Amino acid sequence: MTAANTDTGRSGPQKPDGHRNEAPADPGRRADLIAAAVAAALFAVADAVGAAVDGDNVLQLNWPPLYADWEPHVGPGTVPALVTGTLLTVYGPAAARRLSTRALPWAATAGSLVWIWTLAMIDGWERGITERLTSRYEYLAAVDEVRDLRVFLTTFTERVPLDRPDNWPVHVAGHPPGALLTFVGLDRIGLGGGAWAGMFCVVTAATAAAAVLVTVRALAGEETARRAAPFVVLAPAAVWMGVSADAHFAAVAAWAVALLALAATGAARFPAAAALGSGLLFGWLLYLSYGLALMGTVALAVLVAARSWRPLPWALAGIAVWVVAFTAAGFWWFDGYTAVVDRYHQGAGGVRPYAYFVWANLAVQVLTVGLAGVAALRRWAVALPGTARRAARDLGSGSPLTGQAATVVLVAGALTAILLATASGMSKAETERIWLPFVLWLLPAAALLPARWARGWLAAQAAVALAVNHLLLTGW
Repeated sequence: MTAANTDTGRSGPQKPDGHRNEAPADPGRRADLIAAAVAAALFAVADAVGAAVDGDNVLQLNWPPLYADWEPHVGPGTVPALVTGTLLTVYGPAAARRLSTRALPWAATAGSLVWIWTLAMIDGWERGITERLTSRYEYLAAVDEVRDLRVFLTTFTERVPLDRPDNWPVHVAGHPPGALLTFVGLDRIGLGGGAWAGMFCVVTAATAAAAVLVTVRALAGEETARRAAPFVVLAPAAVWMGVSADAHFAAVAAWAVALLALAATGAARFPAAAALGSGLLFGWLLYLSYGLALMGTVALAVLVAARSWRPLPWALAGIAVWVVAFTAAGFWWFDGYTAVVDRYHQGAGGVRPYAYFVWANLAVQVLTVGLAGVAALRRWAVALPGTARRAARDLGSGSPLTGQAATVVLVAGALTAILLATASGMSKAETERIWLPFVLWLLPAAALLPARWARGWLAAQAAVALAVNHLLLTGW
């Protein structure tokens, strides 16, 4: 019996004396539980410290370290979310084992869509979906200001500074113009307003689960993808994927990585086309969010795991298409980024203390990856030295990494992006939302957890997400 199907509920073989063999003890389970407990304690410390130092609202948060309000509540999504979490916990591992290779990504997308949607509906249709992107800080507030594309792009950076009387809303100013253009495009094809924008973000975000599994399968193999699938779908990060534009950005990033993995491993029928498509998505990603340039560490991890640099010229060509197009149209990426940094330190986030957020940002991710994610990262840390030695030993062979080794490298790329982001000082608070594109790539580490404990860890994941959305009113 393989590790993938040990949790079948059947009894083991009998010994001659009539007793049944016990499943071998897992020496890492105790360490996993300790790691989860320590992570929970870290979040509690971040909460306590945040409350203690925030007498003058220096953190600009109502419930530090999260951007949220304490507001216990139930809503129309409560029962559906409980049912969805239960079904994914009980049947998710078995479904992931039995579904066909083609059906698994589709099922992951469907499961993720229902999970994100029902969690969002705990806050209700208006507060949870249609009003999320309509505040004065959001993209929809500026959609009607984009009339002439050339003028918009040539003057975009000028309107970023806080001292400009016509400065852009917070979210528009903090991102390159591609973010606002996404919602302008929706409006121009007749899908304007908060409801359409909210549903667009939820649906596209749900496809990220499929992209992650496609990537893991290409790099680490079928078995690893199936083991990771329920955890990718049931991630507590779904709380912040419905509804935020960053969830859409996460999906774009995920598919960019997936196409790169297919090209690097030769799994795509036309590797060059896949690499070019990946580059086009990575290039567009640069104009959705400045911080997502850090997705380059995940891309590098894919190439290292596949031991292939062949896709790189095609990917760079795809990126260059957008750089040339935006620059020719009047927007220079580095000028925009410099203006955002200046605005940030003018008071749009720069007043938040670095000494607190540089570690509290990491504590927040205990809720996005969940307790199972923390346990999985402990397993990842244990496997890292051996993987590094193997990669160094086999460097000259050119053989791609597979299974656990490929998973370890992929997760290392995401973790590197997160550490660089928090060290930069440009990610102070709200990282439960901003870091969604990175957090998704920590979730495959769950494939390192023993299959027989999968349901228990999945139950913990569902509990975290349900608790957050019922006890807190999250916002951005």
